[in-house]
Amino acid sequence: MKLPIILHPDPRLKTSCTPVADVSDALRKLGADMLETMYLAPGIGLAAPQVGIMSRVVVVDCMNGEGDTPRPIVMLNPEVVSRSDETSVYEEGCLSLPDQFADVTRPAEVEVAWMDLDGKANSEVFRGLWATCIQHEIDHLDGKLFIDYLKPLKRQLITRKMKKMKRELARA
Repeated sequence: MKLPIILHPDPRLKTSCTPVADVSDALRKLGADMLETMYLAPGIGLAAPQVGIMSRVVVVDCMNGEGDTPRPIVMLNPEVVSRSDETSVYEEGCLSLPDQFADVTRPAEVEVAWMDLDGKANSEVFRGLWATCIQHEIDHLDGKLFIDYLKPLKRQLITRKMKKMKRELARA
């Protein structure tokens, strides 16, 4: 089921999320619904607070090129356990900030630990776009948006544009 995506500014997007205690059928359904929502948006990552669920759940799939085999990952309680000193810059966007993009510098490689929907512990090293995407989604779980990495003026400009968009959507 496609879930409604919350748009910035919204206090839920600035709130730290609660860890997932155990895997349930409801959590498995949430993971499937979040993946469907992400693919339909379309996007390469989605965090639970973006759909109004204040739990530490993210979904990612950076295999979005023509002919790529999808690699959907549902992460429960994801945590960056190590970061490279080397950085990379990607133009980031966000499903909660449609049509807003900016270059963000992040570690080029991260090791992430998480629990999957079977309750199994996982750990993997991610590089490039995968590393950027996963860090972006984990930031959501801590109430941080990609625009928080920008200079205040640019961040305020994007927030004003988003407020205007929300007003226009409310009138429609």
